[in-house]
Amino acid sequence: MIDREKVLAVLQKRFPGASPDQLAAAANAIVGLPDEWVDVTARQPILGHCAAVHCAESCFIADQRQQGFEFRILMKASAD
Repeated sequence: MIDREKVLAVLQKRFPGASPDQLAAAANAIVGLPDEWVDVTARQPILGHCAAVHCAESCFIADQRQQGFEFRILMKASAD
């Protein structure tokens, strides 16, 4: 579970000019992410194949993967 107070502290340091309402809305959205999004990174083995082989020149993600960046793939949960 994400600690809302820690999120608020990070947001306050990162965005010192933000209003309390803006910070609260951002913190609420971040804390609520697990309820709205499902991490499906492990279900997408094709990303590793794609990034390692043929489409690095035309695919931003593949290019970034080859440079050592990591990605998480999130899927929005259905409202049902």
